[in-house]
Amino acid sequence: MSQTLKKRSGVTNGKRSTTYNSQIEFDNEKKDEFDLDRLAPPKEPEYKYWIALTLITLLAIYTRFTKLGTPNKVVFDEVHFGKFASYYLEGTYFFDLHPPFAKLLIAFVGWLVGYNGKFKFDAIGESYIENSVPYIAYRSLLAIQGTVTVPIMFLTMKTLGFGVAACLFSSLIVCFDNAQVTDSRLILLDATLILSVALTMYSYAKFSTFRKEPFSRNWWTWLLATGVSLSCVISTKYVGVFTFLTIGIAVMHELWILLDYKKGLTLQEFAKHFFARFWALIIVPFCIYLYWFYLHFAILTKSGPGDGFMSSEFQETLLESPLAAHSKQVQYYDQITIKHKETGAFLHSHEHVYPLRYEDGRVSSNGQQVTCVDQENAAQDPNNQWEIIPTVEGAGKNTKVYTNDVVRFRHIGTGGYLLTHDVASPLKPTNEEFTIVYDDVARDRYNETLFRLRLQVPGSNPKKEKQRREVKTLATEMRILHVDTMVAMWTHDDELLPQWAYNQQEVSGNKKIPEKANIWSIDQITNLNSADPRSHYVPKKVKTLPFLRKWWELQMLMFHHNNQLSADHPFASQPNEWPLALTGVSFYNDNVEKRQIFFIGNIFGFWLEVCFLSIYLGILLADQITRRRNYYLLSNKARSRLYNTLGFFFIGWCAHYFPFFLMNRQKFLHHYLPAHLVAALFSGGLVEFICSNNAARPNGKPLGVNKTKIIAIVSVCSTAIIWFFFHFRALTYGDAFLTPDEIRSREWFDIKLHYGK
Repeated sequence: MSQTLKKRSGVTNGKRSTTYNSQIEFDNEKKDEFDLDRLAPPKEPEYKYWIALTLITLLAIYTRFTKLGTPNKVVFDEVHFGKFASYYLEGTYFFDLHPPFAKLLIAFVGWLVGYNGKFKFDAIGESYIENSVPYIAYRSLLAIQGTVTVPIMFLTMKTLGFGVAACLFSSLIVCFDNAQVTDSRLILLDATLILSVALTMYSYAKFSTFRKEPFSRNWWTWLLATGVSLSCVISTKYVGVFTFLTIGIAVMHELWILLDYKKGLTLQEFAKHFFARFWALIIVPFCIYLYWFYLHFAILTKSGPGDGFMSSEFQETLLESPLAAHSKQVQYYDQITIKHKETGAFLHSHEHVYPLRYEDGRVSSNGQQVTCVDQENAAQDPNNQWEIIPTVEGAGKNTKVYTNDVVRFRHIGTGGYLLTHDVASPLKPTNEEFTIVYDDVARDRYNETLFRLRLQVPGSNPKKEKQRREVKTLATEMRILHVDTMVAMWTHDDELLPQWAYNQQEVSGNKKIPEKANIWSIDQITNLNSADPRSHYVPKKVKTLPFLRKWWELQMLMFHHNNQLSADHPFASQPNEWPLALTGVSFYNDNVEKRQIFFIGNIFGFWLEVCFLSIYLGILLADQITRRRNYYLLSNKARSRLYNTLGFFFIGWCAHYFPFFLMNRQKFLHHYLPAHLVAALFSGGLVEFICSNNAARPNGKPLGVNKTKIIAIVSVCSTAIIWFFFHFRALTYGDAFLTPDEIRSREWFDIKLHYGK
């Protein structure tokens, strides 16, 4: 920036003449505008833009599509969004916290390639190859979106009049950002969100170029394009409301200017401007938003895992799924098998007892063993069968079992009753042992044989889990809670019992009741006969509800459960950690080949953005202070670019970042990616600004951008960003083995990686 000061100081008889001074200031500003227009350097040739655009697009293709099939297993939140795509393909109703748009796109790809959705993405690390899942087609959709985002950023900067170097630098920051690349290579929603944000910024930038042609065809086209892009943002994730806030602030600023009588608009003309924007940026996006929910309900017509979240009236609008068709109402004195959800093993007992002393010297009850087994035809083995006994008078064989009922379980194979007590379990000294008791002991210790069936509703509050619902085989997930000691029945397969228990799974009482590993379901009723009405399937009658009523019910549930996400999460982080990429998230690790995917931003890119944001605040402060002292360092056009163009990006970054400090819900690094994208646009713009001659008056230096200076800055910064990307490449793609020394060399700040020892 020029050091020449433009000082206006009309003085008469030792006193400043305000009239004279104002006239001089007006004349100088008019002359300054004329000088800038006359002396401004010609715009860079179009071919340079297109060469740079082609180059950055090819680089984006390389970073997003390289090793797209690696790993060929389920990674991190692919367990959710891949599962949802399968539910769409089957038409099975599910519940999720996010709007449907991006999930529908993923399911559409599955439909295009003829996939039937049989694989349910149940656990991280499950093989796509073994289950014949078209995962590369799914990931390609997100890779395409991630790739397109980069040239869209380039074109946004070009539209706003920035040079090739600035356009290239902004798009390169995102092109080689490790976090952006990771999220646009996996079956996640963030690539759709980021592309929608980029399209919104681009569309509004294009719209701004037609401000002097209000209500023209181009004006309407780009205003509506902004609205459609905004709809895509909010229809992907609700954090898209921050993009609405960004555009809303810009629109309010523009309308405030138009309201000025000096603009020559009548109130009727101003109202026309207001309602045009209201229609294009509020009404149209909302209608498109509703349309995705209409498709959501139209596709998901069968009963499924999301039923439990919805009202009974809503559930009556769904066809019974194959699961529901085979599901049977459980009644007292039914003989049942009980299945653990996480391991798929069946509750089991046999005549053998626990050893009096375990290998570590601890003493057991020496009672009958209760274990879990994973076997075919489990229902045919009496040792896997249990009779469900009521605890209230008057409950007979035809009495339905409900969640929140207190029951007893009698073992069919040996005739005893299930019991847990304050004796340490074989493998988990902090957990309680399960055993079987008989006759007088079962009567004397009656309270210790009582269990409550607690409904499992994912993400719900405790009050909702206490509601009474009919217990059905296959369909009702629940916790089995011991009434006397308040522990949850639990099993695990990470460590098996010794040979004295035939290497079966341990069953124990877990004091951590809310854990997801405590979930069980009743799998089959083994004593049904043809005379029992339940053995015959009777299709239920499907009812209808108005679309808006279904949408409103789902909308309220989504907002409620979003607000409930306040529990601690091992990968959660706070907003103050994001801009400097101080920590990350372990997405995937392979214990056999010692490979891993670690979600972390490009630290050089993140830090550079923070530096440029800080420099911008310093420039603003310097400009305001000098103007207060009647020194005018910047030309009118430079100030317009500083406050309007760069100001728009700066406000966009603030709007996408600072609201997270007000949220009580779980927060993760990926929430920062929209703000990171906007900051990348800002960074390219500021680099050009500080490399330009922005002096208020010509000072002998050529006006415009100092090419040598900007090329040097962009080259140095880009080299650092690209170096970091490739240094952490193995952790981004998960395709290479790193030695413990190599892993430790990448544990910057609070980054904690696997296999570093």
